[in-house]
Amino acid sequence: MTSTHTSARWRLLALSAALAVAGAVGLTPTASAAGFTDDFNGPAGAPADGGKWTYETGDNSGNNHERQWYTSGAANGALDGNGHLVITAKKENSGHTCWYGACQYTSARLNTAGKFSQAYGHLEARMKLPRGQGIWPAFWMLGGGHWPDDGEIDIMENIGREPTTVHGTIHGPGYSGAGGIGAAYNGPNFSDDFHTYAVDWSPNKIVWSVDGKAYQTRTPADLGGKKWVYDHPFYLILNLAVGGDWPGDPDGNTQFPQQLVIDYVHVR
Repeated sequence: MTSTHTSARWRLLALSAALAVAGAVGLTPTASAAGFTDDFNGPAGAPADGGKWTYETGDNSGNNHERQWYTSGAANGALDGNGHLVITAKKENSGHTCWYGACQYTSARLNTAGKFSQAYGHLEARMKLPRGQGIWPAFWMLGGGHWPDDGEIDIMENIGREPTTVHGTIHGPGYSGAGGIGAAYNGPNFSDDFHTYAVDWSPNKIVWSVDGKAYQTRTPADLGGKKWVYDHPFYLILNLAVGGDWPGDPDGNTQFPQQLVIDYVHVR
């Protein structure tokens, strides 16, 4: 089942991240012909491979009215020793100040900007999602530091109050924020087990799938004459947000900690 995705992400999150990362690396990502593989092998408690991932830090500049403080290193994003990266959202005093006052939650956000980017291919992650009101995991890509003109591809987004629904969306010039073009996929409870979330991206076509089942295809014909910007390298992002305009804030029924467990990320 598909529907038009009108996420309240408003993509300020993407804008802030893109500008910050682009400024840090000083350039738009360049293509890599080698693909990308991370099976998250390593000792329990170790951070993700620094040759592949960068941990973003801070409160995301208050964008989307998210509530978390993203931490560095393994504090909220660590290997479990069993071949997984575990991003953990905690309800705790971070010692930092967020847009709304003392930060009440911590989590992690990782990207491959300046380390890996690619145009076209099969991009896939196998993950077990968290659940609960105000919980917002995502596996997505940005095309550079000028959002939305450089584009955004959301391979998988979920809001925790809807554990049986995931979303895939594209955002670009004239169709960003609530105007993003996408669809929802309704399936099992995605917090009960691991599932694979993927896009097959080729010139002038992106196909989204869950567990190998394609549920959405987008081409330039879907943009109503607006510009198709998915013709250059994008980098990868994994994050677990807490609160925000789309999912809403956690409530008394939201249990913490919450974990996004990633088995692997493969690009070919």
